[in-house]
Amino acid sequence: MALLTGKTALITGGSRGIGRGIVERFLEEGADVAFTYVSSPDKANAVAEELKAKSGRPVLAIQSDAGNLNSAQTAVDQVVNAWGKLDVLVNNAGITKDQLLMRMSEADFDAVIATNLKSVFNMTKAVMRTMLKQRSGSIINMSSVVGVKGNAGQANYAASKAGIIGFTKSVALELGSRNIRSNAIAPGFIETEMTGALDPKVVEQWREGIPLKRGGTPTDVANACVFLGSDLSSYITGQTLHVCGGMLT
Repeated sequence: MALLTGKTALITGGSRGIGRGIVERFLEEGADVAFTYVSSPDKANAVAEELKAKSGRPVLAIQSDAGNLNSAQTAVDQVVNAWGKLDVLVNNAGITKDQLLMRMSEADFDAVIATNLKSVFNMTKAVMRTMLKQRSGSIINMSSVVGVKGNAGQANYAASKAGIIGFTKSVALELGSRNIRSNAIAPGFIETEMTGALDPKVVEQWREGIPLKRGGTPTDVANACVFLGSDLSSYITGQTLHVCGGMLT
């Protein structure tokens, strides 16, 4: 039996990159999947139709800004109305606005905190009523190794991702008695279409600094999400799983 058979999942920011990789793996493991996107509805709906045809499973694309509480609640309500429940929430939506702190604007700091950190608060608040009623659920929050070790030029991003780890642990303590689990994943250097725009020499330098000598793939992160979303991890909560090829070892 597939690991997520009978489960319903919502992945934020699921139309490309790591998010799309998570959607694909969840479908392969038997879940009914919805994902959110902020803009480009034609592209998002095309992704949904492509994955639906490939997997033979329902895929729901929802336009939603997770940085807005009302929008987050509307997205969760759409999933529950469609399938009657929501078992797994993956808070994946995120942005970067990199700059040295001396030159970083307040607007760029606020934007990254709102999209990366406040969205996790919004989506978790939105899904709580459903999961409390079910007395079950798995919340998976996408942090980063940068949230653990910091990184020059990414003070806003590092702050948002470190905040996610603290938030994740607090939710685990609050909701554990209701059989609702909360865990974080901290990816390292993951190669997506965004990293494809980098100088190949820079990418190779990153790879050489990683013990496994390669960048990660969206599937590597998605596999960790499958584990944390499945019953295989039923006794794991409040933890941060590093998917980084040993970068922090």
